Amino acid sequence: MGDFKAFLTISRKEAGYRPVHDRIHDFGEVEQTLNTGDRRLQASRCMDCGVPFCNWACPLGNRPPEWNDALYKGDFEQAYRLLNATNDFPEFTGRICPALCEKACVLNLTLHEPTTNRENEAAITEVAFRENFVRPVTPVRNGRRVAVIGSGPSGLAAANRLNRMGYAVTVFEKNEKAGGLLRFGIPNFKLNKTVIDRRIALMEQEGVVFRYGENVSFEALPVGFDAFVIATGTPQARDLAVPGRELKGVYFALDLLAQQNRVLYGAEVPPEERVSCKGKHVLVIGGGDTGSDCIGTAHRQGCKSVMQIEIMPKPPEGPDDPDNPWPLWPRTLKTSSSHEEGCERRWSVNTLRFLGRDGALTGVEIQPVAWEPDPSGGRPKMVPSGEPEVVEAEIVLLAMGFLKPQLPAMGENVFFAGDVLSGPSLVVRAMASGHTAAQAVNEYCMKL
Repeated sequence: MGDFKAFLTISRKEAGYRPVHDRIHDFGEVEQTLNTGDRRLQASRCMDCGVPFCNWACPLGNRPPEWNDALYKGDFEQAYRLLNATNDFPEFTGRICPALCEKACVLNLTLHEPTTNRENEAAITEVAFRENFVRPVTPVRNGRRVAVIGSGPSGLAAANRLNRMGYAVTVFEKNEKAGGLLRFGIPNFKLNKTVIDRRIALMEQEGVVFRYGENVSFEALPVGFDAFVIATGTPQARDLAVPGRELKGVYFALDLLAQQNRVLYGAEVPPEERVSCKGKHVLVIGGGDTGSDCIGTAHRQGCKSVMQIEIMPKPPEGPDDPDNPWPLWPRTLKTSSSHEEGCERRWSVNTLRFLGRDGALTGVEIQPVAWEPDPSGGRPKMVPSGEPEVVEAEIVLLAMGFLKPQLPAMGENVFFAGDVLSGPSLVVRAMASGHTAAQAVNEYCMKL
C-alpha cells in the first residue's frame, strides 16, 4: 500500500447528495462527486489488512485494496484494469450497490468509517471512460454460439464474459432496450440511463448482438445455438389480495417506475395510461429499496404527500447489529436520499382494505400489528396490536418484492442465472451469477 497509515489521519469523506430543494425538481443523478485530490485521499485510507474482508464480502470477489492503491497513486488506468478484472460493469455497482465490501471493511469495525469503495469504483470508471482507457476488444472466435435470454445485470454479465471467451453471443430481450431492472426499475436519479447505453454500445462494438422485442419462452428456445443462458429475472411482483384491490389508483411499483423511465427517454404514453402522483396523497406499501425509489419518483412528479408502511418491525438504528455482527451485512435501518426528501415512515403496519368512491381509490385502512414467537418454533405470528385507522391516499404503490418463478426441467445445454435462479437479490449478486453461468456454459461447450 502507498500509505498504510493514512486511515489514522484522514477521515471518511463522502461526496454526498445534491441539495433537496434542487434535486426534487429533476431526474438527474442525486449523488455528487469529489475532486480528484479528495478521491485519491479517500483511496489512501484503504489499509494493508492482513485479511481483506472486503474481498470476502463482495459476491464478485472484487479486490479493493489493489485498485484503491492504484487510485491513490494516480494510476487510474491500472485501477480500472484491476477493478474490471472482477467487475464487468463498475459504473453500475459504483452507483447502486449497497456496498457489502464497506460493511465488511476493518475500518467499519474499528471506526465505523469504512473506505469509500463504492464511490471510488464510480470515480475510477468515469475517468477510465473519459480518458479512453475503456476500449473495445476483438475476441478470437471459437465457432460456438450462445443465446442469452434477458438483458438484466446477470444476462449482461454472462454475455460479456462469454463474448470475451470467444463465443458468438446473441442477447434476446423482450423490452425495447437492454438493462432489465437497471433500466426499467431503477430511477434515473440513481442511475442515468446514458450509463447503460454507453456500456451496451461497447458490447455491440465487441460483437454482442442484441435483439429487442423478442419474448422467448422456455418451451420455444431459439434454434441454432450450442447453449443458452436464461436470465429473465423475477417478473411477477408480489400482490396484495385485500378488498378494493381493483380500484383505480392501486398499482405495482414498476407500473410507476418503468413508465417514468420510458417517459424520460421520450416514449409516448397515452394520458389515460399515465401513472401520475402529481397533486396526490401517495401510500407506498413495502419498506425496501423499490419502495424508496417510488418515494423519490413521487416527489419528482409533484405529489402532495407520501407515506411508506412496512409490515415488519422497524430495524435497529445501528450502526451495529448484534444479531448479524461484523463482517456480516448489518440489518439496520436504512435512510435513502429519497427518504431525506420527505416521507412519513411506519413499521409493523398491516393493510386491511382499499377504500374508494366511483371506482377510484380514496384511502386505505391499516392496522398496527405485533409479531409473536410461534410456540412450535415456526415463523413468528402476526397479531393485531392497535385499532384500525384510515389514511388518505389517491395512489397506492405496491413495493413488496417479487416472486421467484418455478423453473422447468431443461436440457443440459440450458443454464439459469440471476434472480430467475435465486429469487430477488442484489445487482452485484446477479452479476456474479452471470459469471457462474458463463463458466458453466464454457465447461459444457468444451466437451462438445
